[in-house]
Amino acid sequence: MIDSPPYSTDAYMYSLLFLGFVSFVSALLLTPVVRNLAWRFRLVDKPDLLRKTHSTPTPRLGGVAILLSAICSYALLLLARLSSGAIVWEGMPLVIRLLPGVAVVFGIGLFDDIKGLRPGKKLAGEVLAAILAWLGGIHVSTLGGYSFTSTAVGFVLTILWIVICTNAINLIDGVDGLAAGVSLFAAFTMIIAAILGHNFAMALAIVPLAGALLGFLRYNFNPASIFLGDCGSLTLGFLLACYGAIWSEKSTTLIGMTAPLMILAVPLLDVGLAVVRRFVSGKPIFTGDRGHIHHRLLSKGLTPRRLVLVIYGICGVCALASLLMTVNSNRNRGFVIVLVCLAAWLGLQHLGYSEFGAAGRVVLAGGLQSVLSAQIALERFEHEIHAEISLQQTWDVLCLTCPQFGFSGIIFHIDEVDCQWGSNSGWQARMDFPGHGYISLWRSPGAKSRGAAAVLFIDSVSRAFHQKLSRLESVQQEWTGVHAD
Repeated sequence: MIDSPPYSTDAYMYSLLFLGFVSFVSALLLTPVVRNLAWRFRLVDKPDLLRKTHSTPTPRLGGVAILLSAICSYALLLLARLSSGAIVWEGMPLVIRLLPGVAVVFGIGLFDDIKGLRPGKKLAGEVLAAILAWLGGIHVSTLGGYSFTSTAVGFVLTILWIVICTNAINLIDGVDGLAAGVSLFAAFTMIIAAILGHNFAMALAIVPLAGALLGFLRYNFNPASIFLGDCGSLTLGFLLACYGAIWSEKSTTLIGMTAPLMILAVPLLDVGLAVVRRFVSGKPIFTGDRGHIHHRLLSKGLTPRRLVLVIYGICGVCALASLLMTVNSNRNRGFVIVLVCLAAWLGLQHLGYSEFGAAGRVVLAGGLQSVLSAQIALERFEHEIHAEISLQQTWDVLCLTCPQFGFSGIIFHIDEVDCQWGSNSGWQARMDFPGHGYISLWRSPGAKSRGAAAVLFIDSVSRAFHQKLSRLESVQQEWTGVHAD
């Protein structure tokens, strides 16, 4: 938004209260209407007993009520001809430039709620909305106290910031009142920061959203009778990202994006964990799972209502930390950041993500080197088996490779080759090759190599010899056919 002209502080405060009250009342009145319409047109979210924790079908489209409530508050403010109405009119050029982005992200969310939309198309729509926001004047140009003069770098940072925040609020919307409450904390914090910084224009932009969220929570808190839907969660994330960028522009360069990052720490941490967790597990990034922060807390025995209250408390602490950095950015800034990071690390330890523990052991305990060595050995083994060698020679290759994967014995009975090596104690993996014979690999319980590498080797042996024997059969059939002619 723009810097506020010199109207009286009392006029600003009255206008803020007016906007907040009207949007709050509008949400109280409009949300049941939207809920009933959603029921009428069967636009409900059905439980799936997997990721969705609610027990009965629940209407969505709560974002429609929130957006309409904010619009109503602005309309009544302008009709009331309060002095801050002039600020709204002066800020209209920027607001109008942002409307296309809001319309796009709200539209894709609404379409997803009604018809369903693939993740790739949703992401493309979010990127388009972020580009429209950048063209409308929302720019992220600082990170970690460093200002970027390159337009291209600023453009990429802005797109990433908006898209990540948009998805962060969407992903955390998994428990009654969670996404709406987290967004409300963020909105209230930005309002306080705007007032402390005498940026009343920014406060006037955010207050209707906060009032609408407060009224909507009356119906969205556990047990919820209506959900935000994607039209609500995506739009909230998009707007909070834009407001956070404006906050960073109005703050000192030293703060930059640190304060907005901190107030949105919970949803941003959740989306970051989701991406890394799925990458480490080898799952598609856009695949849903039950590994989000709220799912982990539910698995710890927390009820949905208590879980939400716990996360509200965390958001309150993050809000206080971000305001402390805004009010006094030079002193104790590093201490606040370290304290928040330490708290986040301790929280992650309590949640017990096994993916990160395994990844840490692989990287820090020398596991990465053993994984690479095993992969190289597997590729070398398959390459040698596929070469033009006899079955007797494949036996030699197998004997040389088995010890690298912790196997202590082999029984090799393929066609006319019948060999045995090592000790036949422990457990065995037998691979049958119909019409040819079998191979048994023995592994003692005290083997030091990783069991996962042993399983990969068993699979590699089975695959390589199936292909080898099929190729030998084809050659034998061709040779028999030539001599028969």
